[in-house]
Amino acid sequence: MSVPAAPHDAASPPGQPKKAATAAWIGSALEYYDFFIYGSAAALIFPKVFFDESDPATATLLSLATFGVAYAARPIGALFLGHYGDRVGRKKIMVFTLILMGVSTFLIGCLPTRAQIGTLAPVLLVLCRVLQGISAAGEQASANSMTLEHAPPHRRGFFTSFTLSGTQGGQLLATLVFIPIAALPEEHLLSWGWRVPFWLSIAVAVVGYVIRRKLDETPAFAQQATGEGVVKLPLAVLLREHWADVLRVVAGALVASVSTIFTVWALAYATSDSVGMSRSSMLWVGALANVVALAAIPLWASLSDRIGRRPVFLIGAAGSAAAMFLYLWAISTGSYPLALASGILAFGVVYSAANGVWPSFYGEMFSTRVRLSGMAIGTQIGFAVAGFAVTFAAEIAGPDGDDWLSVALFTAALCVPPVIAALSARETAKVPTEQLGEGTRKEAAQPETVTA
Repeated sequence: MSVPAAPHDAASPPGQPKKAATAAWIGSALEYYDFFIYGSAAALIFPKVFFDESDPATATLLSLATFGVAYAARPIGALFLGHYGDRVGRKKIMVFTLILMGVSTFLIGCLPTRAQIGTLAPVLLVLCRVLQGISAAGEQASANSMTLEHAPPHRRGFFTSFTLSGTQGGQLLATLVFIPIAALPEEHLLSWGWRVPFWLSIAVAVVGYVIRRKLDETPAFAQQATGEGVVKLPLAVLLREHWADVLRVVAGALVASVSTIFTVWALAYATSDSVGMSRSSMLWVGALANVVALAAIPLWASLSDRIGRRPVFLIGAAGSAAAMFLYLWAISTGSYPLALASGILAFGVVYSAANGVWPSFYGEMFSTRVRLSGMAIGTQIGFAVAGFAVTFAAEIAGPDGDDWLSVALFTAALCVPPVIAALSARETAKVPTEQLGEGTRKEAAQPETVTA
């Protein structure tokens, strides 16, 4: 098979770390703009457009379930994209995922409603959502692998955090787009207004493609390909040599439940009849929290380059469990200033500690030859649970959807496995890049690689 030529060593040329980080930031922002506009629409629009309005509670539950469908599709996408990412390189997967996300999101904006074609409408919605999930499965793992392998060894935390800063940027962009859309008169909102953010994804895909196709493959992957050779079956090697780390990543990825509960369930709860906050005002909570997160993520990641990945991740995971109680309680009081302040603290500051450091923390658990597979499979299994956390929260909240305390307890429980995973993991912040993952590697009885 054809592989990139390897340099004499694994060091990136001058300027490549910044170029890779910029491409990861912009690509992830554009990709997750698509992903998060679905979350806003699932909470505010889709119950009335694609489901039976005669039973609002069930319609909301089903709509939130479609949000989780993409997370269920992610592990499948991770198996496929992780395999090829460790075989053909990081760059090709980054381009493919962006195009797939752009097309599937545009198609959502073109779907007929339940009033037009009946029950086929939500079926088509779910199909498009599955394609979004497959795309997202390879996006972060490939972008994280790209930035980590280009980054200077002593700044891997900082450079890999750009992928998650991009994710937050995409969520911010999605929120800002939805604020004026949500303010439309309901007749226009439900007829054509909700479609506009989805149609914009074609422009998103074009811009992202132009940026990513110019990015060089990583020296670490090129050296692996022309030296020892790429792995024929990355999954087999991964499960034999890194199974414990895969389990740690699965457990650690459950912390993403904080994001989905904050972004989707809390938004639906705050705008429900029991609380009565406006759609636009609550969207601003998410927007401002993401602005703060854009600054907090690289700061937390830089701190992890100095004191280690584990302590920073633990601050984020354990702190988020406590902060979610504060945020949901603030919403329950009906006080918008209180909800705004606690939302910024919970999501913009505390959650950013875990969110900013996990790209380097997880990626450093694996060697170059299975890094993309390990990150993709481990995170996407954990994210699948996090995606459906919204649906479970809707059930736990009771028939009136206002039992915020039970939802807060549920979210806190999902933060326990990430804490355990971090406590049991090795500290890798000071390990040279070429030695990452080698401590868990076992010599295979038969060759597992194909030399170029």
